[in-house]
Amino acid sequence: MTEQAILALGEVLENRLVAADHFEMTLRLPSDFADPAPGQFVMVRGVGYKEPLLARPLSVNGFSRGASACGLLRLLCRAAGAGTEILSRLPAGAHLTVLGPLGTGFTLIPERQAVVIAGGVGVAPLVYLLEKFNAFGRTGATNRPVCYLGAKTSALLLARERLADLCDLRICTDDGSEGYHGLVTERLAKELAAFTPEWNTLYVCGPWAMVRSLASLIAHRPFHCQVSLEERMACGLGACLGCAVAVRNAGEGGTLYQRVCKEGPVFPLAAVIPEGPAAKESHL
Repeated sequence: MTEQAILALGEVLENRLVAADHFEMTLRLPSDFADPAPGQFVMVRGVGYKEPLLARPLSVNGFSRGASACGLLRLLCRAAGAGTEILSRLPAGAHLTVLGPLGTGFTLIPERQAVVIAGGVGVAPLVYLLEKFNAFGRTGATNRPVCYLGAKTSALLLARERLADLCDLRICTDDGSEGYHGLVTERLAKELAAFTPEWNTLYVCGPWAMVRSLASLIAHRPFHCQVSLEERMACGLGACLGCAVAVRNAGEGGTLYQRVCKEGPVFPLAAVIPEGPAAKESHL
């Protein structure tokens, strides 16, 4: 557990379906819940449920302060298993246990232009990141963030309304139903020459296939690129080692394993071994 993480009781203020099998939830948390950094996550479990036993890890999609300095936590998730299906059906007034904030988040570099690459529900932590960037007030024509948002089809483009106010939004769909017909990495490859390692920082979250494709795309260009990895987590505290991924040992060479819940979920892309173990494409 990070130094500021606590186990808190959260109350559902709103829980709504935003796309097929995807829901957005807003929780009220006590005032002593620390402000999360973009890229951090929480472990969430409904109160009163015997099954499933384990809490579910969800990226912070937004955070602000309400009346009496209470925390207002926004979550965006795909209902992909028993645990997240229960969460998706919780009504306003229901209670959950929330452990967090957890993990290592993104390092924001506000003096550079951000290029955000989001695949599917991987957009969840990146919306919060862009909100933080805009809080710096650096949104002029030359440094307004750029976001490549990808989904299988237009009906699954998540958080697009919020993103439209935060960045230059460039939509991609696998089936061509909206925007660029193809993957976000394919469109980025066509436009990569417009960005430079000296001026642009890349922030990424999406399925492993996208991460591997991006790593190959920028292999010979020294962009500063941070990626939030999607992996299944059991404890969220680094104890069970179930979310370990292979990374390069910068100091001594070779390979070592680090925990997505503790050393991550955000890693330098250059450190991640893209040929490593296949990861799950969502938090279940």
